[in-house]
Amino acid sequence: MKNTLPSSVYPFPPRREPPVANHDRETLIRYLETAPLDEVDIAHPLWWENDVEGVFLKRLRDEAPVHFNAVNAERHRGFWSVTRWADIMAVDTNHHVYSSDAHLGGITLFDMDPDFIMPMFIAMDPPKHDVQRKAVNPIVSGQNLAGFEALIRERTQEVLDGLPRGEVFDWVDRVSIELTSRMLATLFDFPQEHRRKLTYWSDVSTSDPELPGSPSKEERQGILLGMLQEFSLLWNERVNSEPGNDLVSMLAHNPATRDMPPMEFMGNLVLLIVGGNDTTRNSITGGVHFLNKNPGEYAKLRANHGLVENMVSEIIRFQTPLAHMRRTALEDTILGGQHIHKGDKVVMWYISANRDERAIENPDAFLIDRARARQHMSFGFGIHRCVGNRLAELQLKILWEEILLRFDNIEVVEEPERVPSAFVRGYKKLMVRIPA
Repeated sequence: MKNTLPSSVYPFPPRREPPVANHDRETLIRYLETAPLDEVDIAHPLWWENDVEGVFLKRLRDEAPVHFNAVNAERHRGFWSVTRWADIMAVDTNHHVYSSDAHLGGITLFDMDPDFIMPMFIAMDPPKHDVQRKAVNPIVSGQNLAGFEALIRERTQEVLDGLPRGEVFDWVDRVSIELTSRMLATLFDFPQEHRRKLTYWSDVSTSDPELPGSPSKEERQGILLGMLQEFSLLWNERVNSEPGNDLVSMLAHNPATRDMPPMEFMGNLVLLIVGGNDTTRNSITGGVHFLNKNPGEYAKLRANHGLVENMVSEIIRFQTPLAHMRRTALEDTILGGQHIHKGDKVVMWYISANRDERAIENPDAFLIDRARARQHMSFGFGIHRCVGNRLAELQLKILWEEILLRFDNIEVVEEPERVPSAFVRGYKKLMVRIPA
């Protein structure tokens, strides 16, 4: 059931493109600093591709922390932007009022296609959420993480030792995607020689069909159905074998998930692939970018390798790889002094919470020795907190330990190309050079 809001509640203006002819970063910033709040669609990909969304999110935090976005509502039917830490916590910890259910639209700003709904446990409410999440929890148990550590280190060493010296190359492709795709293939026991399919499926599943170069809605559905077909073959192998220590086997053998309909299996695949890909992949890239932007912090790291673990949390906070999560109001309620109607979309901007000076001291500074660095919202909070957060931290910790053993510097030679998305806050390309 697709939840539709009556126009009498929210009169939506016609579609509006940003009236900014020159898309250089300074012009975009000036516009976001001065435009009326009700004229800016924070979901527009232009802001995210140019890394200027923070300007407007700060205005919302200061001027309208719970704010209804009606611009371009024919794309997303309007939504409440929640930008302060405390208000986001109030939403994220109250699944009785704020639902994640896929059949109400799911967990991203844009509703799931009502003709192609992919239920997944992050887009479910208790009790079904709890039992499905529990089915895959063993993959990130303490024992499993300890078992993964040597493998992650060995692969990290291999990838880093294969990088060129004195030549410009794309860090995203050679390191970030390579390491995360290898780990994803291990988690699913998917053929390593085909591991880049996992990255491709992750990118397709989070793509915007309206953007140039993206698959159309029909193409996207066809690609994901092809993914389902490949994984169904693996499912059939695993369900008829002894339980294994991989995600497909865990889903196939657990009573809560072994009878999932195909679209639910697909949904959980998408969730686990995106969750295992985007957080780690974009934090791997972000860390190199942030250290280059903050040479004093890079010098601090070289002088004290013991800061790596703390720095990992700061990288994840500063990057905020998934910029938002969304809920749907199950009843009329009040949030931050605003009247939320049943059926409204409520978007928690995690990236804004991570820059909220009411909760984090000096939040716009990248500080690798920040006190209480693990206090961030990048993994969400409450029952939907990221399952794989410890694995992501482990991968980043090992990477930086191994980088520091090999390279005194990784130079960023040009500004990164960013993903034009208000959901995945990521990088397409980061060109770097390791001095010879």
